Amino acid sequence: MEDKKAENIVLLDITTQGLKTDYTIADLFIICTGNSDRQIKALAENVREVVKILHDKLPSSVEGNTHSGWVLMDYGDIIVHIMSEDMRSYYDLEGLYRRANVLLSIQ
Repeated sequence: MEDKKAENIVLLDITTQGLKTDYTIADLFIICTGNSDRQIKALAENVREVVKILHDKLPSSVEGNTHSGWVLMDYGDIIVHIMSEDMRSYYDLEGLYRRANVLLSIQ
């Protein structure tokens, strides 16, 4: 993601600090910001390609699209959120999971 100029990349461990429950949808969230529809598309394509090459795994589902400003890629224990700045601010996933352990943060 960093190679494709994603901004504000954050890796959250949502299993920490009492957040893990039977209903937890994943262990880790990767959240980043794309600055345009074109960049969001490029980031999603890059994630798909790199994970396929390195781990021989495809997402079980992909939700959203570049025009919605949010692409969610579900890799089971890891969910990738590629968001426009407006969507990221509006949904504030970091605020929602503020007790999660931040494993990585690249501004």
